[in-house]
Amino acid sequence: MLNEKQEKFAQSYVLHRNATEAAKAAGYAEASAYNQGYRLLQSQEVIDRVHELEQQLETDVNVIEEIENQYEFAKANGHTNSAIKALELLSRIRGANSDTGLSMDKDTLEAAIVGCLNVLGEEKVIQLLSKCNFADALFEENVEDEPEKTG
Repeated sequence: MLNEKQEKFAQSYVLHRNATEAAKAAGYAEASAYNQGYRLLQSQEVIDRVHELEQQLETDVNVIEEIENQYEFAKANGHTNSAIKALELLSRIRGANSDTGLSMDKDTLEAAIVGCLNVLGEEKVIQLLSKCNFADALFEENVEDEPEKTG
């Protein structure tokens, strides 16, 4: 049976996932919090309580909807890295890993690529295209297509 400090540590550890912070929150001295946190995580009784508390956690948040909202916000506000991270998380949640042999038709693939390119923005897309082995030909065509400017 855990004592009061150990119980508080377990509860705090579930929330923060940081043994030092959990030890401080449980009332252990700041000077010894690091050592106490480490010591407590070596106790099977404390570990069992942490696992028990994790199993009891419930949430009313619709995770997929929340991540989709975060993606839309990031995309609308030009936060490219956040948008990409949200897409990664959605992909994992939905199980669409590249290793699964996921097949899609040409139109779906093109739509997905265009969506990603829009998230990245023009400057980043041009930077990425310049790395392709066909970049020279691509950029030469664009220069040839532009009308000559006369002064």
